[in-house]
Amino acid sequence: MTETTTIVLADIDLLLDEIRASVARVGTGLGSLTHLQAREPSALPGWSRGHVITHLARSADVYRWLLTLARTGTEPGPRANAAVLDRALREGAERSAGELVADLRGSLDRLLDEARAMPAERWFTLVTALAGWRHPAWFTLQRCRRELETHHVDLNLGYTTADWPSDYVTWALDDTVAALTARGFPVARIRATDLDRAWTPAPAGPTVTGSGRSILAWLTGRGTDTPLRSDVPLPTPPRWPLPPTPGWA
Repeated sequence: MTETTTIVLADIDLLLDEIRASVARVGTGLGSLTHLQAREPSALPGWSRGHVITHLARSADVYRWLLTLARTGTEPGPRANAAVLDRALREGAERSAGELVADLRGSLDRLLDEARAMPAERWFTLVTALAGWRHPAWFTLQRCRRELETHHVDLNLGYTTADWPSDYVTWALDDTVAALTARGFPVARIRATDLDRAWTPAPAGPTVTGSGRSILAWLTGRGTDTPLRSDVPLPTPPRWPLPPTPGWA
């Protein structure tokens, strides 16, 4: 096992702890969810809270499917395509609050069980996202944490972008800005004042300054808790999340 592999494996253990913390926060937020609240609009246009909860549960199933494939080398049954997932979302969103929450908790528990069963060397097996891009199995955990933190905000139950953990914000900004840079997003400089971090996505364009959480909220289409400072009007970010840029394939 190489030194680089050892470092990444240590990061995976830490990431699993962070996912468990995200799962616990979501569970606390949904602990008193009522049937009426499940039917109320989320922060996502056209989606109720029931839609968001169902989406999180089915996403966890997808990630578990990918981890099982990486662990065993065999597809664990048919893979759900976009049409199947869309139908599951529409039908699942109409369930009772208790059914929605139990489904999400079960899906996340099974995902974490699969992660615990993963042999160390299998974390580096390449798997393919539904959109067609490939990544190591360990990146599935990053995708899961991003889903949990982002859609926890979308549930509109009191958890906001201001509550995002700072280590998550730092990772998500690095990942998002790298993807935007590869696609020529026309912003010359992004500076997160509270993180003492800066990025230069393009040779020309506006300079954006603000807290890391507000910048990430802007880039992910989740509004901002505090205003961003810019010398000219800001462009509209593309639909998020974008595929990462390392070129693992």
